[in-house]
Amino acid sequence: MTATLLIDGRSGSGKTELATQLARETGAQLVRMDALYPGWRGLAAGSALVTAMLTTGRWQRWDWEHSQPAEWHEVDLSRPLIVEGCGALTAANRALASRGIWLTLDAATRKQRALARDGDTYEPHWDEWAAQEDAFILRENPAALADDRVDGHASFAAEWPATSADHGDRHAVIPEGSPARSTDRGDGHPSFAAGQPATSTPLDRFARWRALLDPARVEP
Repeated sequence: MTATLLIDGRSGSGKTELATQLARETGAQLVRMDALYPGWRGLAAGSALVTAMLTTGRWQRWDWEHSQPAEWHEVDLSRPLIVEGCGALTAANRALASRGIWLTLDAATRKQRALARDGDTYEPHWDEWAAQEDAFILRENPAALADDRVDGHASFAAEWPATSADHGDRHAVIPEGSPARSTDRGDGHPSFAAGQPATSTPLDRFARWRALLDPARVEP
């Protein structure tokens, strides 16, 4: 099975930064769900679109400026792929993926991060989007589906390793003009998936995710 990594969490939890660094260091394809959501009420629809993309290898960009569907894109399902965004980690999507990550962070820090980045665009929609996150979490329980549950502070810390294996920009990035929202939930404390040792560090987990996505490790 070709490696597919789902990175999920509520808004402002650190998904974007983690996904960007993993894609940069492994050369994996990267699809951000900000390019899929059909508008500010589209979290559930965007989640279903991930299922379709993982099945067909095709996805259609949402044009946020004109509030309408735009051009189609393709991903190579024979190559490593990262999908990042709230709604990525559902039972249906996890069945089609290799691993799922859920980032947790306290609500105050998440909101501060998200609005510092996208305040003018995002602030009027914060409560509406948060309600959709609540509904998604209640419906799918993504934290329980995750193979790794990680404190969102770690994705902003110097603990994430630099590497000489920088593959540059050979990963798919969402087109300009899509809101750069990330998402998350939690109490701000590290938690670990079943069977994961309590001594596991962010560095350890990052190394495992890199190894999963490293194209050199994929069987031809």
